[in-house]
Amino acid sequence: MENIRGMTNRFNPAHCNAAIRRSPAATIGTLAATAALIALAAAPAANAALKPAHPARMSEAAAPRRAGEPIMAIVSIKNQQVTIYDADGWILRAPVSTGVKGRETPAGIFAVVEKNKDHHSSLYDDAWMPNMLRITWNGIALHGGPLPGYAASHGCVRMPYGFAEKLFDKVPMGMRVIIAPGDAEPVAFSHPALFVPKQEVIDALPTSVEPLARAAEEATQAAAAAKKAVAPAKRQAVAAQAAVRKLAYFKRSADAALAYAEKVLAAAKTDQAAARAEEMKAKAAAKAEALRAQFDAATAEAKSAQETLAAAEANAKATEAKRVEATKAATDAALALEPAAIYISRATQKLYVRRDTHKRVPDGGERYDTSLEFPVTIRNPDKPLGTHVFTAVARAAGGLRWTEVTIDDGDNAKDALDRITFPKEVLDRIAPTALPGSSITISDEPLSSETNYRTEFVVVLNNQPQGGFLNRARSPETLVARRNGEEDNGFFSGGWFGSGWGAQPAPPRPRSGQRGGQNYYPQPRGGQSYYPPQPRGLW
Repeated sequence: MENIRGMTNRFNPAHCNAAIRRSPAATIGTLAATAALIALAAAPAANAALKPAHPARMSEAAAPRRAGEPIMAIVSIKNQQVTIYDADGWILRAPVSTGVKGRETPAGIFAVVEKNKDHHSSLYDDAWMPNMLRITWNGIALHGGPLPGYAASHGCVRMPYGFAEKLFDKVPMGMRVIIAPGDAEPVAFSHPALFVPKQEVIDALPTSVEPLARAAEEATQAAAAAKKAVAPAKRQAVAAQAAVRKLAYFKRSADAALAYAEKVLAAAKTDQAAARAEEMKAKAAAKAEALRAQFDAATAEAKSAQETLAAAEANAKATEAKRVEATKAATDAALALEPAAIYISRATQKLYVRRDTHKRVPDGGERYDTSLEFPVTIRNPDKPLGTHVFTAVARAAGGLRWTEVTIDDGDNAKDALDRITFPKEVLDRIAPTALPGSSITISDEPLSSETNYRTEFVVVLNNQPQGGFLNRARSPETLVARRNGEEDNGFFSGGWFGSGWGAQPAPPRPRSGQRGGQNYYPQPRGGQSYYPPQPRGLW
């Protein structure tokens, strides 16, 4: 099968036909023997009818050319086959075994979020699942396993053991995995809406990243120093106020003692009593005057301490704002060097952007930047779009070379793109720096609730069976980790320029989404979703 721009299908499964010829002079004994064999085979045939039909056996295949880095895997549930593609077409093919009825492998759009050479299931009796390529955190993966020739797994995609081992080291983190109900393959595609990068902008990025990173580091250090200066200023202000309160009490007592001495003097009847009263008054007056002076000095010091505290807090606020701004600039510059994945959902009328930060997460996988999300205009929003994946596979003269894969009914790819109006900010911020590996996915579906900060996008076709997905425990409720005043969660979040994280429970998530499937419930802008370690059962 030949596609435009050199996307070639070089593998055609062989189909064998056998012709059985019988002699016209068959003997009576031969006929009797044949009848006996038919009788013996009748019972096994009846039992075999209860098992899934065996499709034509397929063998592994490799393209007769030098393979590039894999950029996409397409699993066909109908054909029980996986095909791996690089920028120029298919490079590897193999039979697979997907989920049985009731535990069907979900059709949809995924990406590799974790690799484990020697994985053992936490759900299925420590079953060995070698060369595991995880695509959801609730347990769907591609891995080595037994292939009986039909769908037989609990929802994962089993590959031949040797094929899985050969594939494991070749597959990069974040590689696109498309699970299609039927036949699907990438075809060359062009459209005015697909991003065309500006080479001068891309060329300038590497020189800007390092200075911006240094500026962010300096701003972070300045913000930390300013924040640190607030604490002693606050302690001094509190102590000064306490001294004022203490002296105010003593001053009132001294003033009361002086007033009492004056009364005693006024009531003195004899010269001796008057002399004693005069002496008492003089002492009370001296004490009251001394305390008045101390009180005035303490009040002035407390005022100065309050002014110092206010200045320290204002400086901390200003330097923190500069840190956020510098960190955002550094993050944007660093992320611009990474391919961007864009998802447009007709269900939510939103456009989502993901970029892999390549920062490892303690409980597995890598952190994705999730800070960009925009409303999007879709013409005729009640009309299905279908599900289409557009991938920039390589550079080309004047821009990028794109392919397209369709896996769900609706508009054709061109008509679907024609209906989308991209937000200006996306065209200004994302399009000029689009790189090979970038993608745009359009679908009627909402994002699955399995989409989180450790995934690119998880999209499940809700018009297809997905028992192997829905029957698994959902990922735990998130803890949203926020930074005060920060609105990004990319390269520098909790990392190079981080201060502290404050975790708080996320809002409860509804149990169902649009179109009857899993929905995506976004966290507040700038929030990070943290999943505690959980069992990772696969099969």
